[in-house]
Amino acid sequence: MPELHIEPLAEPLWPLLNKFYRSHNSSMKALKGGRLWVARDSAIVAGLCLSPVVGGQWLTGVFVDPAYRGQGLAARLIQQAVAEVEGTVWLLCHPDLEGVYQRMGFSQDTVLPQSLSERLVRYKRNKPMIAMGFSIT
Repeated sequence: MPELHIEPLAEPLWPLLNKFYRSHNSSMKALKGGRLWVARDSAIVAGLCLSPVVGGQWLTGVFVDPAYRGQGLAARLIQQAVAEVEGTVWLLCHPDLEGVYQRMGFSQDTVLPQSLSERLVRYKRNKPMIAMGFSIT
């Protein structure tokens, strides 16, 4: 795997992550108030967003360019992004992704903050979703 640069994305550059998502026909969007992280080759090849919630962070927008998948890039990106956060990191995902996130230390055995519990209920009306968490100590 080529040496990629993993770093927070400065706020003025946030539109670049949304452009990356759109270029891959993803409905994901960078959330205002969050902290965006990207992996770059000559351009963005992966991204994510961490948004503060009561008790920790909400991880959203994890997306890796299909040409870079299967190389552990999502795990490296998440690991670096959460290295300095405190509390729990939660995510909501399709059940098919459970194994991917379990290998990174996430589990369904987690208590969601109310704001994420409410989102999960809304999301599950339209598609299968699970909640997973990882506690940072």
